[in-house]
Amino acid sequence: MRRTRHLLAGLALTAGLLTAAAPSVTAAPTAADPAATSASYSWKNVRVDGGGFVPGIVFNRAEKDLVYARTDIGGVYRWNQAAASWTPLLDSVDWDHWGHTGVVGLASDTVDPDRLYAAVGTYTNDWDPGNGAVLRSADRGATWQRTDLPFKLGGNMPGRGMGERLAVDPHENSVLYLGAPSGNGLWRSTDSGVTWSKVSSFTNPGNHQQDPTDTSGYNSDEQGIVWVTFDESTGTPGTATGTIYVGVGDKENAVYRSTDAGATWTRLPGQPTGYLAHKGVLDAENGHLYLAYSDTAGPYDGGKGRVWRYATATGEWKDISPVAEADTFHGFSGLTVDRQRPGTVMVSAYSAWWPDTQIFRSTDSGSTWTKAWDYTAYPTRANRYTMDVSTVPWLTWGATPAAPEQTPKLGWMTEALEIDPFDSDRMMYGTGATIYGTQELTKWDTGTNFTIRPMVKGLEETAVLDLASPPSGAPLISALGDIGGFRHTDLTAVPSMMFTSPNFTSTTSLDYAETNPNVVVRSGHLDGGPRVAFSADNGANWTPGQEPSGVTGGGTVAVSADGGRYVWSPDGTGVHTGTGGTWTASTGIPAGATVESDRVDPTTFYGFKDGTFYASTDGGATFTARATGLPAKGNARFKAVPGRKGDVWLAGGAPDSTYGLWHSTDGGAAFTRVSGVDQADTVGFGKAAPGAAYPALYTSAKIGGVRGVFRSTDAGTTWVRINDDAHQWGWTGGAITGDPRVYGRVYVSTNGRGIIYGDTAETGGGDGGGDPGTPSGTCKVAYKVTNQWQGGFQADVTLTNTSTTAWTGWALGWQYPAGQHVGQMWNATPTQTGTSVTAGNAGWNGPIAAGASASFGFTGTWTGTNPVPAAFTLGGATCSVA
Repeated sequence: MRRTRHLLAGLALTAGLLTAAAPSVTAAPTAADPAATSASYSWKNVRVDGGGFVPGIVFNRAEKDLVYARTDIGGVYRWNQAAASWTPLLDSVDWDHWGHTGVVGLASDTVDPDRLYAAVGTYTNDWDPGNGAVLRSADRGATWQRTDLPFKLGGNMPGRGMGERLAVDPHENSVLYLGAPSGNGLWRSTDSGVTWSKVSSFTNPGNHQQDPTDTSGYNSDEQGIVWVTFDESTGTPGTATGTIYVGVGDKENAVYRSTDAGATWTRLPGQPTGYLAHKGVLDAENGHLYLAYSDTAGPYDGGKGRVWRYATATGEWKDISPVAEADTFHGFSGLTVDRQRPGTVMVSAYSAWWPDTQIFRSTDSGSTWTKAWDYTAYPTRANRYTMDVSTVPWLTWGATPAAPEQTPKLGWMTEALEIDPFDSDRMMYGTGATIYGTQELTKWDTGTNFTIRPMVKGLEETAVLDLASPPSGAPLISALGDIGGFRHTDLTAVPSMMFTSPNFTSTTSLDYAETNPNVVVRSGHLDGGPRVAFSADNGANWTPGQEPSGVTGGGTVAVSADGGRYVWSPDGTGVHTGTGGTWTASTGIPAGATVESDRVDPTTFYGFKDGTFYASTDGGATFTARATGLPAKGNARFKAVPGRKGDVWLAGGAPDSTYGLWHSTDGGAAFTRVSGVDQADTVGFGKAAPGAAYPALYTSAKIGGVRGVFRSTDAGTTWVRINDDAHQWGWTGGAITGDPRVYGRVYVSTNGRGIIYGDTAETGGGDGGGDPGTPSGTCKVAYKVTNQWQGGFQADVTLTNTSTTAWTGWALGWQYPAGQHVGQMWNATPTQTGTSVTAGNAGWNGPIAAGASASFGFTGTWTGTNPVPAAFTLGGATCSVA
């Protein structure tokens, strides 16, 4: 229904991020050392099903039902045939490498189907500070190793629907090729992706730029080498494939060939010019190389295109385009062949936005074609298919378009189109919002109507911009990029419809009235407006609002605690206040300030910009500057605590400037920095822990040198990391909130992996420690220094109950032999006197069943040496040391 603009989310997250120095391209770094975690948390997606662009689908040609999908900002997924769903494979990508959630190339090994490769990196300009990498897996993406590259890759750049840029030799699977952007040429690995080197004999790196005048580097980057295809008929198992075809982003020299396993390369003679070859797919049995061309790199644009067939034996070129060039208003992509029925080929009109995309099919190698739909008498359409979106009903967008447009659409941005190599009836294709597919494809050829359905369960690709969990009504309301957002009445079910009346392209901010949660407000982007909307029924229905002059975007919006007044800080103009009708300009606060409401006093609103905190006590009419010296660089987010007037928390900053978490209890007149929090980017509140008076705090932060999602149940005095290294989701700095009705539940934003929520098995206690009890029986301890630097270190400890009796609590003691001192500890509470240390259980992890374990971690300091403690004691008994 609209163009998917993940670029907006990408731009929002770049400020303040820092990428670790990249190892040599020949290195194969392993994952970061595990940080201390809370094993009691389980993590799931709030179901939306889809929501973003899927530019690549890869079927393994040696094993049935082994299918992968790549997304532009949301990682890689593997198809689960039994559950008819997708499994995410890159949730372990950490904060410092957030760009590796953008995937520009994917390759599944046909010789060894357990092997999977992904070329990752989100932007080739400076929006992504890190270089690209090639990830390799020997267990189908369950775990990965990484080789960093000396250049960037662009999973969310123009041309990302072309490909695949990454390919494994089908005969000698230790050989891989990677097409690089930005003038970096063609690269090759001969050791299964461990090391890479440039192919010096390939001399055309590509010269096409979407817009050479773009100074940001986004549209002016060169797409480079865009696909690699092997001719499997020219090799034997164990020897490198002789003939290889490569597509280049060069309208005059789009296709090259090597006939000596990549030693030398020549421009394919006689090829057409004037277009870019988006796809190159070989039907080796018939000796046909099919090529889908467009006048631009896509995935949004493309006004002309052609489809050509090259005879590999004779060198004959033939234009087999489904329509005359004069009749095209789109480019061609989404190219696929039926491996079970040689001569059957399909291609998409990927950039046909209106009235719909088109898919073409030929069963005679392109001599004749049929269309997925055609006109009977304009504007009436006859479709060969029926769209059934009952499992993802929001795909209609709540629209009622006039003919010839229909809803749901067949698709848009349809650059990924694949026929199952083992099943001629199964086809999958990606759009800007989902994966569609059919199990009845061959009905096309008999003129029988077939059904297309979403095949997207488990693939969550939304960029999350704001989250709210009211005390009543729906448990969650979301603000999302590209598809607006939802009222989530059931976290495990797909919502029936996104926000409508109006449909924002992206919702940038939302809020509810704390004491009247039926009142909800949202703001967002929409060409031509309106860019603010109001709800009186907890977000179920909406009324568009009026705008002050000059508004260009959603900005941030807040509603008073009682729902009687709103303050809006839109893009393009200054802060305004109103009651839902007309708006009046606020005074005393700069344009572009972030705004929030006090959760108790309906007359009090807050604002923040450039290091200064502002407050209004007259419903947003006038603001007064209060605290200064807060983060003036990078992103900053703040929230007021429910039920506590004037209680405000602020997170934000940048690594090269002020960065952390601050707390005010006097309405922002003064803030105190929270000790021990190195960096923080979000803050949210949830139901208090049993026995605690203060709401649970949640943050995406760096505490004690460890990046993660943290919780505090004692107003920020102590923190516990509640995610783990397998669940990091790249960048989580957009929004976070606890659930006011369920203790321990937290909702976490991602930039492309949707809304993550965590639940805990804890039933009581806080993070500040529990009754250590007196465990009986034997114990075992594993103490490991996981990271060490001059004067400091990080350690992980695992305590195992090796007895036959369950413990109700524990306190583990040890002596430091060289005067080390414990600093920040998570998942346990430390005490230290001299060289003696005791770590007592947190409230939730005191019980340890026989044979079970508890883990905790900490940072510490050392001078001279840092030896491991020689002995550990528990309840007066000495534990064995692993």
